[in-house]
Amino acid sequence: MSRLQAEHLRLALAGKPILNGIDATFHSGEVVAILGANGAGKSTLLACLTGLRTPDEGAVSLDGAQLAQIPSRLRARRLGFIPQTPEIAWGLEVRALVGLGRTPWLGARGLGAQDEAAVERALSAADLHPLSARDVTTLSGGERARVLIARALAGEPDWLLADEPLAGLDPRHQLDAADLFRRMAHERGCGVIVTLHDLTLAARLADRILVLGSGRVLADGTPQAALTPEVLAMAYGVEAKIRDTPQGFSVEILGRWG
Repeated sequence: MSRLQAEHLRLALAGKPILNGIDATFHSGEVVAILGANGAGKSTLLACLTGLRTPDEGAVSLDGAQLAQIPSRLRARRLGFIPQTPEIAWGLEVRALVGLGRTPWLGARGLGAQDEAAVERALSAADLHPLSARDVTTLSGGERARVLIARALAGEPDWLLADEPLAGLDPRHQLDAADLFRRMAHERGCGVIVTLHDLTLAARLADRILVLGSGRVLADGTPQAALTPEVLAMAYGVEAKIRDTPQGFSVEILGRWG
């Protein structure tokens, strides 16, 4: 089993504390959703976990090795990342852009048969075969988001970290992507960490939920344990009601708290 660990992370941006002593351990084979209000530190924590940001204090380790000490090419093979904003400036075909996900594995000869097969699997997983020959700059925001998911999948990483990967997707593709992330964790044994805003979708998707507030961990546990009215009041300043549904449960926001 692989382990990704954050220890005592502190980070300030422009003098403002964003992470205030975060401790969290993630394991392969599970889907973890990181939740919290705007400015709670979700994206910053994800950036530290991928090595895109270096904390002011504390460290991130992958299977006991400091992330900062792992060669960048090896780190890119093991950690796949889906950014929040689906802005793509290059005028590439969808298939070519998805193929960039194989970059950490490429030798001098470019894409080989194994790489092409991985690209095909990623296109299928993200339902992109009908768009594979399109110029990516002509796609909608939701379609571009699916292209970025496929690019990360093409690298076949041990870990997939995604910043708001379901934002901008229509309801069907949100559910498809959620099911895909669960299959990656439960069938392939990948570690999946996502940031989300949709509380009910997070409850459906995640095995475990980490709720942040003011750069601290407010709750860490199963959806039932983490998404309580008390935690949601602290994290979002709202009054919420939890309703049981055939799919698990849903979160209804009743109004401002207090």
